[in-house]
Amino acid sequence: MDAAIAILNGSPAGGVNGTVLFTQASACEPVGLAPNSLHGAHVHEFGNLTDGCASSGGHFNPFNSTHGAPDDDVRHVGDLGNLQADADGIIEVKLEDLGLMSLFEMTTSVVGRTLVIHGGEDDLGKGGNEASLQNGNSGARVACGIIVTQAMRNA
Repeated sequence: MDAAIAILNGSPAGGVNGTVLFTQASACEPVGLAPNSLHGAHVHEFGNLTDGCASSGGHFNPFNSTHGAPDDDVRHVGDLGNLQADADGIIEVKLEDLGLMSLFEMTTSVVGRTLVIHGGEDDLGKGGNEASLQNGNSGARVACGIIVTQAMRNA
């Protein structure tokens, strides 16, 4: 059985707080993505889900760069590219950042921010319009969760 967690912080301050554990009995269980589809994935600036994924802000971009592919020299820190769903609509991936993203460096730390999966393919900043340079034209936010360290998870 696999598991993930979400840290909840209610609004107003002092409201409902807690941790939600999500489990999936097996990798073969449906997760709701279209078969054989690409989905843009980004770290967004806020670890806030009070209004669902909409509360997470824009892409994490501390250097005010344009949107790009994970291996581009110029990109948002939070640009992770596309995730490929298989024939069953399941994504299994190991992401490795090549230097911008950090768990510890304050300016580039993704801890406490939100990972967002989008409904469509990310054009990696090459779509030829303003939206492409901001968000890759990757569509609606279909899933999200706050990024926590193992220590935070075990606290």
